[in-house]
Formats: sequence, structure tokens, C-alpha cells
Amino acid sequence: MGTTQLESVPEPKYWHLKTVIGEALDSEFSVGEVLPNERELAARFGVARATLRQALEQLELEGRLQRRRGVGTTVAPPRVGVDVSTAQAQWPGAGDETWEPVDCALADPPPAVARLLELDRSAGRPVHTVRRLRVSHGQAVAAEQLYVPAATVPDLTAIDAPSGPARARSVLRELQRLTLDGQDRAVELGSARADDAKELDRLPGAPVLLVTTRYLAGGRTAAVSVATYRADTCRLTFGDAGDFGIAS
Repeated sequence: MGTTQLESVPEPKYWHLKTVIGEALDSEFSVGEVLPNERELAARFGVARATLRQALEQLELEGRLQRRRGVGTTVAPPRVGVDVSTAQAQWPGAGDETWEPVDCALADPPPAVARLLELDRSAGRPVHTVRRLRVSHGQAVAAEQLYVPAATVPDLTAIDAPSGPARARSVLRELQRLTLDGQDRAVELGSARADDAKELDRLPGAPVLLVTTRYLAGGRTAAVSVATYRADTCRLTFGDAGDFGIAS
């Protein structure tokens, strides 16, 4: 690997270095490849290690690099598309193999979800809470809580699967038997809660995208999904084909 000296530029040196390293990632490295250590990179670009660290941290924030425990700094895979359109509505789990069912339990929903489901929270009415993970290149990039009232899936009691992935798949199958009238979706920036952060290999409080989806059937809200996406691994997509996106 040769030596590349940075030209004198008016912008901060680490910012220009970030651009130069980004170009090198595109031309010299493949997804998952481990970068040389800081000493080698600092020598290549003729910068102090402090400047190099600033550039690498910025590239990590932008989702170009990942720091993996026991491995080092690697080239991140392409960002995952998060479809925020509602033109093609479908039930969770219908034809989407990127999501993996993890667990299912009866639990009281958060107050905001209970309001969306039009439940009387004072009555203490638990709902089926399905936990799923979205995986890309072997890495969890999103965690979802899917809240399904018992009235939505009345035949579920006949299925002998009290918890776990089997129960989660049973709830999804029962949902898919219903006619979906439509859905609406909201996206906002948030901070990772402790349980989501652990599953997504982030620190608690790390920036995430929160995607809340309300599924409509039979003239009412049949289910509500709250999905937490790593902000550094995803991009928003729009339209039927999802071929237009916003990404950094």
C-alpha cells in the first residue's frame, strides 16, 4: 500500500481525510474487509492518529465503517432500505424473509400503542407481543415489537405454542388470514432503549429510526408495529418499487 499525502485544503483536515478514505473504501476494499491498523493508515495519509480517528469516527457515524469486537474496523455493507410508502400494504411476515421471529408473549402494550389499538388500558388487557429481528449480512439492523390484540386472532388459542418463535410464527400466520384494508406509517428519530441496543449491538441512547405502522382490518386497528432501525445502516425508500431513497 502506497503513501498518499493530503493537499492543503480550507476545510478541516479530518473532513477532507474522510472523503479520501471514503474513495479508497469504494475502490480498494470489499464489504466486511478489515482495514489496516491506525498506525499504518496514519502513515499512508501522512496525518496524526488523532486526525485519523476523527475521520474514521465520522465514517462510522455515516454507516461506511463498523467497529466489531474482536475483529477491528471493517467496511460496512450497503444500507438497508426501509420502505415508508403505504401504496403496497401487506401483513408483517408476508413474503419478507429478512425478518426473523424471535419470541411472542402476552403483555400489556405501552400507553401510546394501547391508544392506537383503542384499548382501555385501565382494564389491563394484554396483547400478543411478537418480537422480530431484521437481519442483513448476518447482522441485526432492526428490532420490531408487533402488538396484536387477542380479538384480532381469535383462533390462536387452538394452537399449542405458548411462547417463542413458534408462537410468533403462529400469530403472523393468523394475521395473514385476514383481509388487510390498509396501513399508515410514521417515522421519527429516536434513541435506542437498553433492550433494543443490546440486540442491535449499539450503546443505549444511540440514534435510531423508529417506524410505527398501524394495520387496518375490518374497520379497526388490527395490529401495531414499532420497529427500531439502526440509523447508521438504513435508508428511507419511497414508491411501489422502493427505487428512490434518501441516504447519506
